[in-house]
Amino acid sequence: MMFEWMATTEGWVALATLSAIEVVLGIDNVIFISLLVAKLPAEQAKKARAIGLALALIMRVALLFTLTAILALREPFGVYFGQPISWRDVILFVGGMFLIVKATHEIHATVEGPSFEESHGPAPRAFVGAMLQIAVIDLVFSIDSIVTAVGMAQDLGVMVTAVIIAMAVMYVSAGPLSSFIARHPTTKVLALAFLLLVGLALCADAFGLHIPRGYLYAAMAFAAGVEALNLLVSKNNAAAHKRRAERRKAEEAP
Repeated sequence: MMFEWMATTEGWVALATLSAIEVVLGIDNVIFISLLVAKLPAEQAKKARAIGLALALIMRVALLFTLTAILALREPFGVYFGQPISWRDVILFVGGMFLIVKATHEIHATVEGPSFEESHGPAPRAFVGAMLQIAVIDLVFSIDSIVTAVGMAQDLGVMVTAVIIAMAVMYVSAGPLSSFIARHPTTKVLALAFLLLVGLALCADAFGLHIPRGYLYAAMAFAAGVEALNLLVSKNNAAAHKRRAERRKAEEAP
């Protein structure tokens, strides 16, 4: 039965562990979706986030129920330059390159300013384009997420429940994260740099050069901490400047 694990302590421990890992693995997915929908009107952005995360959930659950196909993706179909290549490697490489190109393009647009077409493009076209990109990256992150789940848990019920819990957490956090990035533009570049780093890691994985995700997330956490301090310093400086201006205005008043 799918829910037999609920009667065992081991099942609940596995659920808690896998849920936490799935949430961590989903951070990249949430950042990508948040950056994409930031360019859309508020109503479309909310709709795009909901659809994007729903797609991610559907893909993950569908992949979990096709475990044999997932395992087959890891079987090499050829050897090139002395390196066995599987379909999972191909998907990770394509997804990694997509993230690298997308993040580089967005960093350039942020630094140089968007082109006229990008800043004045039709909203429906922007929405459709965002959804297509979300669908592509959802597939890539879903493969990585489900391969991890299959490697960590043996019970399908545990895996499905963990994925649903992780997606619920992602759904709740996506809105506040998007709003935070919109309020603090400098964090957008940091988030894009995170995606660039993840893209490089996916490409490295495709060639058998695994970069422990703990190192990546530690680097991200450190950079996010530094950015948080910068935002706090800017806020305090702005408050101090406002107080000085008010004091000066009061002194100059007759």
